[in-house]
Amino acid sequence: MLRKIFLPTILAVLTYGFWISPNFKEISAGVAIFLFGMLSLEEGFKAFTGGLLERLLRRTTDKLWKSLSFGIVTTTLMQSSSLVSVITISFLSAGLITLAAGIGIIFGANLGTTTGAWLIAGFGMKVKISAYAMPMLVFGIILVFQKSRSLKGIGYILAGLGFLFLGIHYMKDGFEAFRDTIDLTEYAVSGYKGILIFTLLGVAATVIMQSSHATLVIIITALAAQQITYENGLALAIGANIGTTITAILGSLSSNIQGKRLAGAHLIFNVVTAVIAIAFIHQIKDGVDIIASGIGIAADDWTLKLAVFHTVFNTIGILVMMPAIHQLVNFLERVMPERAVSVAAPKYLSESAIELPDTAIEAVRKETLHLFDNAFEIIAHGLSLHRHDILSDRDLEEVVRENSRVMPIDIDELYNRNVKGLYSDIVDFISRAQTRMTPEQADELFRLRAAGRDIVEAIKDTKHMHKNLVQYLASDNPYIRDEYNKIRLQLASVLRRLTEARNNPDDPTAVLELDSLKLEMEENDSTANGVLESLIRDGRITPQMATSLMNDYTYAYDVTRNLVQMGEVLFATGDLEQREAERSITLDSDEVDEVMAGERGEER
Repeated sequence: MLRKIFLPTILAVLTYGFWISPNFKEISAGVAIFLFGMLSLEEGFKAFTGGLLERLLRRTTDKLWKSLSFGIVTTTLMQSSSLVSVITISFLSAGLITLAAGIGIIFGANLGTTTGAWLIAGFGMKVKISAYAMPMLVFGIILVFQKSRSLKGIGYILAGLGFLFLGIHYMKDGFEAFRDTIDLTEYAVSGYKGILIFTLLGVAATVIMQSSHATLVIIITALAAQQITYENGLALAIGANIGTTITAILGSLSSNIQGKRLAGAHLIFNVVTAVIAIAFIHQIKDGVDIIASGIGIAADDWTLKLAVFHTVFNTIGILVMMPAIHQLVNFLERVMPERAVSVAAPKYLSESAIELPDTAIEAVRKETLHLFDNAFEIIAHGLSLHRHDILSDRDLEEVVRENSRVMPIDIDELYNRNVKGLYSDIVDFISRAQTRMTPEQADELFRLRAAGRDIVEAIKDTKHMHKNLVQYLASDNPYIRDEYNKIRLQLASVLRRLTEARNNPDDPTAVLELDSLKLEMEENDSTANGVLESLIRDGRITPQMATSLMNDYTYAYDVTRNLVQMGEVLFATGDLEQREAERSITLDSDEVDEVMAGERGEER
């Protein structure tokens, strides 16, 4: 209900304001142009999130101080804490960073956003920046229409900066013109009552515009035109700090529980910082006066003193909250517990993860591993083996020998319940994600989709094999029982060794374990053919048994091949270049044939 009346109310208020005051129209136009500039700037920086930013984030979040520094530096460069928040939530949702690292980035982003106040107060109010805006807009728009992703990104950044400067110019002129017709300082409220009222106004303005930068521009331009008092301006800045959490909160709505926890941490940090700033506002003002005097800021330069205040109270918030960051993580995990997710429901495919190419790729990789976990259980039970036995340290021959009783299982029902829908979700997510990717990134998604298909094919091959396996495990013929136990042992060994390769993500040579599986797969296939001929020749199995065994040797070969192909894609780690390098050193089919031919030659 509130959502339905919110937009019409805002439009009605703006229309009335335009009608009664042309100066209000100019200020509003300045805000609109500034916000459009912010959107253009974010779009431009997103063009460069296809590798560089993601690699930096991965390498700079292993320690808390690095996460904090990353937040400060990226927000300073991009002048958008909103974009940094969205990127952080995307990475957190995809499991690329920890919650503690994400909180560190958000803390740093809060401090980094204070540089915007310095730029606006120190540069925007002192220079006729509209003169810089025009060339930026001209060059920026020309570059936006280029086909190159990089040139288009640079174009959006230039156009964004041009619109930002133009917006500041219009707001500045609007407030100065306002001063000739109406004095807004008549509505100033002093004391703590004024601080609380203007803090709430700052929150409301930032929630409506979803940009603390836009609110700060309005505050600074109004302060420069002497349309608000210094004290009320400080309160508005505190409110803007609280209101800026709306972006993280909205971004977390489409993310998993980790993204929601990060938004909670952002809100807690900004509220605690605001409470400290309000409680000690007079002491902080005195400190600002000392700092301003020390760095040569004039006593009546209220705009720069506001920038100092903005930096000081955010720094105080970081100093207070940083020692308690692990307690904050524990608190958030306790009050926002991980909900039990059905094995058939996606864990990582969120709308926030699709925002950036790297997070989309990682979300698909992790979801495909989730698909493999579901398939693992189906394949294991199809072999009449338990998952925990395969993954234990026990000798697999002993495990196979002890588990000779057929395990009841409906593979079709388990496939439809735990695999089919999940695979469909992965394919749908890939089709939506690839539209904003480079060819190399899209190729990686195609590989991941193929890995998912390999998993599905492995289940189908297991299903075809299961009917005969059930029949012959209970057979009185010891020879046919022994052959099917060999198939069970072979596939159980494949599952165990795939898991070992998966559990060593930091070891780039772990993927080479898959080469030995390829060689053993070919060797087992050759051996199986020789054994089959011997069993038929010696009359140890019937022709019907021989036909079934021949088919099931093929199915076992296909299960192994599909799972090894899947492992080569899913178990490669690092960025795209590193994954490609790892895969390039594995044996291809021709090299496997060459090795096998060499081994046969040595045997002769």
